[in-house]
Amino acid sequence: MLIKNTRSKPDFNCPEYEITDESAFINRRQLIKGMAASGALSSLPILAGKASPYSTSEQKTSEYSITHYNNFYEFSLSKEEPAKKAKNFVTNNWQVAVEGEVESPGVYDFEDILKWVQQEERIYRLRCVEAWSMVVPWYGFELRQLIKRLKPTSKAKYVQFETLYDPERMPGQRRGVFNFSSLDWPYVEGLRMDEAMNPLTLMVTGLYGKNIPPQNGAPLRLIVPWKYGFKSIKSIVKIKFVEKQPVNTWQKTAPKEYGFYANVNPDVPHPRWSQAKERRILSESLFSGTRRIKTEFLNGYAEHVAHLYKGMDLSRHF
Repeated sequence: MLIKNTRSKPDFNCPEYEITDESAFINRRQLIKGMAASGALSSLPILAGKASPYSTSEQKTSEYSITHYNNFYEFSLSKEEPAKKAKNFVTNNWQVAVEGEVESPGVYDFEDILKWVQQEERIYRLRCVEAWSMVVPWYGFELRQLIKRLKPTSKAKYVQFETLYDPERMPGQRRGVFNFSSLDWPYVEGLRMDEAMNPLTLMVTGLYGKNIPPQNGAPLRLIVPWKYGFKSIKSIVKIKFVEKQPVNTWQKTAPKEYGFYANVNPDVPHPRWSQAKERRILSESLFSGTRRIKTEFLNGYAEHVAHLYKGMDLSRHF
């Protein structure tokens, strides 16, 4: 995922139509106070007050492609199926459990989390990289804002995340449904604490001026823009602060192919394909509306995150 093109200075200016009018932003905050107790907050569109200084000025991918071409194996192996199978996925009364080496463990309502960080929401135009890439206008807040609120102890060296496990509502979690029962549900991901505290590490709640749809990870997902897409865990229900490095789902399933770090590195090929180039999806056409571009080291964010890996061999710590 890319937020910014490092060959130029940070783009502090999103187009005016992408930025919420100040009065509307203030009114939304007044609405939050009145709606939180009723449980109606989750239906309120997620808006943002100002653009992130890290946002790229690159052309956005169409909303249709962003919401209809997804990797979300909890619903389907097909990239086109999650939008269909998740359309009735309800996220009302969503809760997130906080566990481990932290001063404030507990189970928190999603609405309360939004209230904690309500002054931190921004517009982020991010470039997201899997085997393809997209430029997505996400709305969200820095993960570090939430971490500061939760107050991890000095023993917390890593942050572990967990996706909802609910085979009734997530058909891809039903054993043997896709002859792909080797994944050990629920989906687990993790970050080193310094990665989690980097301002580029985001918790996302919306896109294109709306609440994030189920197929994109509603109501709360992670975005780590210098890493490959599988690190950006969706539909988060648990955050655990731990002392030892967690084993993420794909690392556990195929350790020779997927490591803990998953940093974008064009010089380190996947065992079954090159990662030197990516397919950028722009329009609604997944074939004619694409172009092949060179993959950038750390997705173009080396000046902001390379110091996190000083002295490490990133071909070995992949």
